[in-house]
Amino acid sequence: MVTAQLIETARLDLLPLSVSHAEEMAVVLSDPALHTYIGGAPDSLAALRSRYQRMTAGSPDPAVSWLNWVIRPRDSGLVGTVQATVSGSVAEIAWVVGTPWQGRGIATEAARGLVAWLDRRPVDAIVAHIHPENRASAAVAAAIGLTATDERQDGEIRWRRTPQTR
Repeated sequence: MVTAQLIETARLDLLPLSVSHAEEMAVVLSDPALHTYIGGAPDSLAALRSRYQRMTAGSPDPAVSWLNWVIRPRDSGLVGTVQATVSGSVAEIAWVVGTPWQGRGIATEAARGLVAWLDRRPVDAIVAHIHPENRASAAVAAAIGLTATDERQDGEIRWRRTPQTR
């Protein structure tokens, strides 16, 4: 089982998720535009607290690790999240950065930090699922060494990095 630990990058601290982050993150994630490609709507504070409680409790499957971090630039408050679900030697990753902080390289830096951290764990393949029209997330995936595949899951393109594609 893998557990989330502090990850530091040049500008960012990736802090293991806590229920106490819900209030600040509810504001960060409040823009409906963040749901353009993933569907749904922003969670209320109560719903986000409940979701964070489930996430921090961990996967009910002991063979699966749920790893979640909030992104905090050292010069400001929280701006987004990164996550990894590790099952066997495969890590499925995702990222989201609040609208006001997009376009500053934060998602790329945070995802790169996450991948570097995962590279020091028993993980052989890293996967992300990205909506075909989400060019910003596709650019992040490419920047961290993932390659688009022909595989689709729920309409999203599977991006993948394996030891052979590092």
